[in-house]
Amino acid sequence: MQLTLWTYEGPPHVGAMRIASSMRDVHYVLHAPQGDTYADLLFTMIQRDLKRPPVTYTTFQARDLGSDTAELFKNSVRATYERFKPAAMLVGSSCTAELIQDDPAGLSEALHLPIPVIPLELPSYQRKENWGASETFYRMVRALAKPRIDGQVIDKKTCNVLGPSSLGFRNRDDLHEIVQLLEAIGLHVNVVAPWQASAEDLTRLGDAHFNVVLYREIAQSAADYLQRQFKQPFTSCVPIGLKGTLAFIDEVAKLAGIDSEQARLAAHEVSVNRSRWYSESVDATYLTGKRVYIFGDATHVIGAANVATRELGFEVVGLGTYSREFARDVRELGQKLGVEALITDDYLEVEAQVQSLHPELVLGTQMERHMAKRLGVPCAVISAPIHVQDFPARYSPQMGFEGANVLFDTWVHPLMMGLEEHLLHMFRDDFEFHDGAGASHLGKSSGDTGPKPVASVASSESAAFATVVSPAPTEVKVNAEAANEARWSAAAEAELKKIPFFVRGKAKRNTETFARQRGITTIEIETLYDAKAHFSR
Repeated sequence: MQLTLWTYEGPPHVGAMRIASSMRDVHYVLHAPQGDTYADLLFTMIQRDLKRPPVTYTTFQARDLGSDTAELFKNSVRATYERFKPAAMLVGSSCTAELIQDDPAGLSEALHLPIPVIPLELPSYQRKENWGASETFYRMVRALAKPRIDGQVIDKKTCNVLGPSSLGFRNRDDLHEIVQLLEAIGLHVNVVAPWQASAEDLTRLGDAHFNVVLYREIAQSAADYLQRQFKQPFTSCVPIGLKGTLAFIDEVAKLAGIDSEQARLAAHEVSVNRSRWYSESVDATYLTGKRVYIFGDATHVIGAANVATRELGFEVVGLGTYSREFARDVRELGQKLGVEALITDDYLEVEAQVQSLHPELVLGTQMERHMAKRLGVPCAVISAPIHVQDFPARYSPQMGFEGANVLFDTWVHPLMMGLEEHLLHMFRDDFEFHDGAGASHLGKSSGDTGPKPVASVASSESAAFATVVSPAPTEVKVNAEAANEARWSAAAEAELKKIPFFVRGKAKRNTETFARQRGITTIEIETLYDAKAHFSR
């Protein structure tokens, strides 16, 4: 076990809460001490739910450990059923309660409640949140899904959609986009689960011909079970990006026995992809080849890497995931892209790799957002863990054609705004544009006696500009860091500052390497341009 400030995933019982909170008539009784009852905040304050999650805690205290905590658990289960009357109940222990071994499964079975009671064995010290969600959903499907009636004819155009859940990254909007797309090409959605599904809905899973798996971290185990038991195939393409969405349409069309070309035409009638503007405009030449680093859950990392390389022309210089259950898939993708995938749940390892690779854009979780801000690198969030700002009130999917539009805006705009910031850097010493100059359309203030000399502006305003306009990590420190490093002349230092901030660090490192290899002790403007010519070959 590792003590850390941040963590990509919570314990597995948080994953179980996500499934219970996703569904409409399911309740989760969690055997937990008083300190483990923090989960309400996840759903009411981060996801902005208007109701508390359907979770009841036994909330035993230290003084209860000397008495019968098992009886306390049974009383909680009995009272929960009488109060909420759920159609199905989940029972389990938190990581702390697991240590006292009260056996929630056996205790709840002894109560003989008139509803399905599904016990969860979630090893808190070996597994984490996404696995807990996946295992909970699998256990519910296994307990509730009923086989097809003998001789029942299943329409090939009927499918289930599996995986959307509470606290998932844009799951609500993704679901709306994909269901709209499926219906447009003539498919009938039988059940969506676990999001907004009832216990009775899960009994009807067998009535579909195939399953659409949107998020493997949540639905893979359940889909495998349904394939074994009910002979239901499931999709493997994730509809992230334009090409990913088209591949997804082709896959579901094949499973449903529909012509894929007709399916594509029908899908385009309900949603328009606007990101193709980028590839047909001059802006594409500015951003092609930008170095990008990607980290998050496996589903979104794989989808983001395909969009970055196949649609936007970026270069993936590094990628990784905290989803150890799908590490093989991410490693295989890394091999295809010529990079070694990082499999870790330690955010400090991710930060160290980003610092060493010097990307121009980071695609990650909220932790990478904070880290990129410190490093002065543009960043877009693509994956959980996420914060309240990643549950926008507006419609903002990541999947489907509209999702491709959202990805384009989210990824490309930070880089384009970087060009604007570069212009501010270029003109920051100009008498008309320095920080102390008022807005030109407002005229001169009464105390303004005219423009200051450029030299005066540079000396008096440079510190303020560095503090207000340019974050500290983006300022290039050109003083020698060690005795064997070449020193920069004042003219070369000024020339270096004219280079865009998002590639300035790379230019500085290349120039110093060039100077060191040639025994140059003082870097002049000529050295800077000689290094540029050398590394451009």
